[in-house]
Amino acid sequence: MNKEIQNQKLRSPIVTVVGHVDHGKTSILDYFRGTCVQEGESGGITQKISYTKFPLDRMKKVCPLIEGQGIKLDIPGFLFIDTPGHAAFTNLRKRGGSLADLAILVVSIKEGIKPQTAEVLQILRNYKTPFLIALNKIDSISGWKKQYGGLKDSIENQAINVSQEFNESLITFQGALQEQDFDSSLYYEVEDFTKKIAIIPCSSRTGEGIPELLFALCGLCQKFLKERLKIVDEAKGVILEVKKEKGMDYVESVLYDGKLNVGDEIAIASFTEPIISKVRALEEIEPLCFKYTSKKNIIAATGARIHLTNKEGILPGMVFQKLNDNLEKLKKEFKQELSTTMNFDSEGIVIKADSLGSLDALISLLRQENIKIAKSGIGNIGKSDIVFAKTSLESNPLNAVILGFNIEVEEDLDFGNVKMICGNVIYKIIEDFNEWREHKQKEIEKERLMGLATICKLEILHNFIFRNSNPAIFGVKVLGGKIKVGIPLIDGAGEEVARVKGLQKEKESVNEAGEGDELAISLPGTNFERRLGDKKYLYANISAKQFKKFKLNKDLLSSNELRILDEVARIKVL
Repeated sequence: MNKEIQNQKLRSPIVTVVGHVDHGKTSILDYFRGTCVQEGESGGITQKISYTKFPLDRMKKVCPLIEGQGIKLDIPGFLFIDTPGHAAFTNLRKRGGSLADLAILVVSIKEGIKPQTAEVLQILRNYKTPFLIALNKIDSISGWKKQYGGLKDSIENQAINVSQEFNESLITFQGALQEQDFDSSLYYEVEDFTKKIAIIPCSSRTGEGIPELLFALCGLCQKFLKERLKIVDEAKGVILEVKKEKGMDYVESVLYDGKLNVGDEIAIASFTEPIISKVRALEEIEPLCFKYTSKKNIIAATGARIHLTNKEGILPGMVFQKLNDNLEKLKKEFKQELSTTMNFDSEGIVIKADSLGSLDALISLLRQENIKIAKSGIGNIGKSDIVFAKTSLESNPLNAVILGFNIEVEEDLDFGNVKMICGNVIYKIIEDFNEWREHKQKEIEKERLMGLATICKLEILHNFIFRNSNPAIFGVKVLGGKIKVGIPLIDGAGEEVARVKGLQKEKESVNEAGEGDELAISLPGTNFERRLGDKKYLYANISAKQFKKFKLNKDLLSSNELRILDEVARIKVL
């Protein structure tokens, strides 16, 4: 093994900072970085940051508890990942699970668990990633005062009314966590970190609780992650983004193990054969900054811009490894790595995502809901996705759906009857899909129930008589239900009138029309003036047997349809 690697006993733990938008993820890291955030860089809040190197010497300054309690740390620091937006965490996948060794889940004490928070909790559980909770914005509690002597003293020495509000918020939050199957306690009350999630109240604005947050993070690393953090010789990493800036192409990546040199050849996992490329140049992120320095080699764990000789086909979320006469072995490993993503059902929906990691997370959560997937892919929704989804329209319309996470739709596409649901919160996408599927299922059952029979009430528009007889053609308005060609009509006295021969809406022939539509109707064998001149309404004729069937399935009918059904029943004495 390389001597430099041998001397560096443990690599930096990779810590991802996750949580709902505006709960303070980046502001906590800004507090860690301190004076390194330049005024000209939008305060470091809105600028996109992929990773932050946080060395041991800086940790000791921010967290005096480390030296104050005589703790000897073996780790060289932390590598924090903070790509804004919910996609950050789902992008961070490596072979065998999550790229993150640990996670900090940031939750606003006033907001609690939001949809994105609930989704992150599911992903943390799926990836078995240890995490702490930074219960942020404690300074927003009315009357809160930062006390001397540390966070525990501060919590215990607030005024009675302040303490009451804090405890109520804490208990409410812990109850919501319990609903997600997580037991939790304040960090200083946790005896077994494998059984309870530690909550560290804090304020990224005042810095209160930040030293305790870092201290708890260090403790978890020292106690549980030493074996995982032992550095190996083979360079392994994950591509976060593929970028082009000022004529310079590179991939923004995290090296999570080993050592990578300029000139090394790497294999990148793709859906077919591995992509082979050579490292042309390396730029490593500087500690606590957004600046990069050219390097001949980099050692994990670190963030870097890697300039490659071949970038064709490379996508965010792809994993890579240094080639060392092991291509065939890597092919098998990559194939196994992508097996979950490429394992399709014989029938199902289409899903698209912005990266391999996002796609993997989406697949995992959909399969928990027993939702079948027939096709998946990375990138924007295109024509081929719609063509594929349309094949389900006849066999199972519930599968004629495309779900898209963190992607866009190509312009000028005809979706036809294919349903598209897109968003940047997987939790919400799945919720919207389940709601649509439930509604669509009822529509299908209703269509099957009605067959040729239908519920309908028409208002005769006496100002629009186009033809008096042979056939009678006149205007009607659909007051409820649905009018169809071929259905029999009765008048308000229950007397049969005729079967609908034709319908015309806006000078175009149609087979059916719904509530609110105004159109022309054609009735054969009817003299309008003699038969309908004094009538106001027409109804679809329903037999006693059909009436009973509708009543048995009344949950499929609207309130207006139920009223019309009862009107017909009274007219015909059913």
